[in-house]
Amino acid sequence: MSQIVVGLDIGTTKIACFVGRKNEHGKIEILSMGKSESLGVMRGMVSNIEKTVQSIRMAVEEAQSRVEGQLNIRVVNVGIAGQHIKSLQHRGIHTRDKFEDEISQTDIDALIEDMYKLVMQPGEEIITVLPQEYIVDNEQGIKDPIGMAGRRLEANFHIITGHVGAVLNIHKCVHKAGLEVKEIILEPIASAEAVLSDEEKEAGVVLVDIGGGTTDVAIFHEGIIRHTAVIPFGGNVITEDIKEGCSIMKRHAEALKTKFGSALASESQENEVVCIPTLQGRPNKEITLRNLSSIIQARMEEIVELVHYEIINSGYSKKLIGGIVVTGGGAQLKHISQLFEFITGMDTRIGYPNEHLANNNHIDNLTSPMFSTGIGLVMKGFETLDKAGAKQEPQAGAVKTHSKKDKGSFFETIIKKSKEIFEDDI
Repeated sequence: MSQIVVGLDIGTTKIACFVGRKNEHGKIEILSMGKSESLGVMRGMVSNIEKTVQSIRMAVEEAQSRVEGQLNIRVVNVGIAGQHIKSLQHRGIHTRDKFEDEISQTDIDALIEDMYKLVMQPGEEIITVLPQEYIVDNEQGIKDPIGMAGRRLEANFHIITGHVGAVLNIHKCVHKAGLEVKEIILEPIASAEAVLSDEEKEAGVVLVDIGGGTTDVAIFHEGIIRHTAVIPFGGNVITEDIKEGCSIMKRHAEALKTKFGSALASESQENEVVCIPTLQGRPNKEITLRNLSSIIQARMEEIVELVHYEIINSGYSKKLIGGIVVTGGGAQLKHISQLFEFITGMDTRIGYPNEHLANNNHIDNLTSPMFSTGIGLVMKGFETLDKAGAKQEPQAGAVKTHSKKDKGSFFETIIKKSKEIFEDDI
């Protein structure tokens, strides 16, 4: 049995579990997918432990049942998002003892480990440290210094931080669902893995992942992640606007948005009307699609303008040849790419998560942008596996993943202690 990696996307509107493996051609193939409604997550953060645990179990059980033969999912790669996520730039310096020896991976690891020791604000911890470019004895712009000679090794880092409580809650939910967290991955980085090409990352591109609770932004240039941001608005806010603006039930507002919604009011006809049932004993409500689209456009313009602000704030707005790639559930909204182009003046396309996958015709809707994060989590799991060069034989019926061990990192401590902390709660 070939190595299997599982991605668990704990989102605001859905929890999705993806099981993937590499086929004989080295392409990642999604074997199975399970999905359930997310009832305990708000704006990317766990707000109800028990409801989230239930939803995780349902998604995992569905994914297991779809695979022929016995499959027991035990270890998962989990995505993290939410308004608490922040990023900062920092430069690290490592002075080597021997000038004549070549720079090795050990030197780079020591530099990265030092970054995990940075002092953060109370209640915040470092989630991920991403090296950008290296500097060897004041020689700048080096992408891979391994094999070079030099005494002073420096690097610019993109550091992503989050709240300790938010991370612990994710661990608690996964642990109570009978699973183990192998790696925590920032969701926009996972989505980027699924929908962006290496050429786009090199040319300069903005990934915009519009989820239910948040909109995640990641900017790449010269193949390196340069800027990340989380905007606290997503598809659920649009649904609430429709509910309030049209005075209808939330489920009807969601159905209206997905079936008839458009990000451009000018593309909807004034004489097109949809009839919505109301409470018992009251007449049905008629809503014009032009009014519906006007409500959606007002909120979408706000979200796009916030994305545009982040692009300008990054300092890379003039260097992004690849334009914008929109993915996530919100990318399914009609005319969304035109609205982005109109406000930002940048070329925009919709990102589909099947672009780097083997053919998966047996799974319905796998090409939907809403599954970009889940599929990206599987792809990041394999990337970590390949980097580590791990060749572990999986036990029969078990699912294993592999991730690098960050010495002294906050998450290594969390993973070690989570079983002890939460064992009595199960």
